Amino acid sequence: MAYLDDLFGLKGKVALVTGGSSGIGAMICESLVRAGAHVMLASRKGERCEAMAERLNELGAEGSAEGFAGDVGSEESILALAEAVKSRTGKLDILFNNAGVTWGASIADFPHEQWARTMAVNVAGIFTLTRELLPLLEAAATEADPARVVNIGSVMGTLPVAEGAYAYTASKGAVHHLTKTLAGELAAKHITVNAFAPGPFPSKMTAFATGSDEGAAKVGANVPLGRIGNGEDIAAATLYLCGRGGAYVSGAILPLDGGMSVETHVNLFANL
Repeated sequence: MAYLDDLFGLKGKVALVTGGSSGIGAMICESLVRAGAHVMLASRKGERCEAMAERLNELGAEGSAEGFAGDVGSEESILALAEAVKSRTGKLDILFNNAGVTWGASIADFPHEQWARTMAVNVAGIFTLTRELLPLLEAAATEADPARVVNIGSVMGTLPVAEGAYAYTASKGAVHHLTKTLAGELAAKHITVNAFAPGPFPSKMTAFATGSDEGAAKVGANVPLGRIGNGEDIAAATLYLCGRGGAYVSGAILPLDGGMSVETHVNLFANL
């Protein structure tokens, strides 16, 4: 256990997870708390974050949690969130840019205004919050154990598929590119920047499709490994990138998609 704790334990680390009250964000928070970190979780609805923090603190794990309201939808709200974090800690070992929005409609009906909203939260929100928290990340960073930024992209940012979520899929492609850009720029500050590219997981965003066992099974049937993702899949990836074992990884887009991103069709010449 000492070996695993040294590689993947997070005792004494301080983390912020945006959108941490549900879905993948909640899975990330639980894994960080169980590994010993103190986790700040923020979303637009502070009461949900407070309730999630209370549940996490009841786990009896080494870590702890506190929840409060925080929005990444505008520059003003991002600056307020950054100040709230700075008032709580003098360093930030781990930043998870998880908060995101989507919109679905046919190409004929997709509203122009949803492009601005989606890109503001999913892309500009990541950039501006990371920039504002750089002093805290630098305060935590060392050459041997860098500070970590993990952005949440999507398999839809890797594959050219929209299924009506045109702004979302484009924004997640931008997240992947921004991740690599920031990884290059922040390496000299001993800050790694990586991204998850999840496939289907149970969440508020995917509840319309995965909110029932039947729906989850139908969606999972479209995944090469035959199922949707779960909390353990997120936890393992979180501890890998955030623990000492992930200290040499930066600029990676980690596919958590059951093989979707490398699925290929084998009938290329079948009709000859």
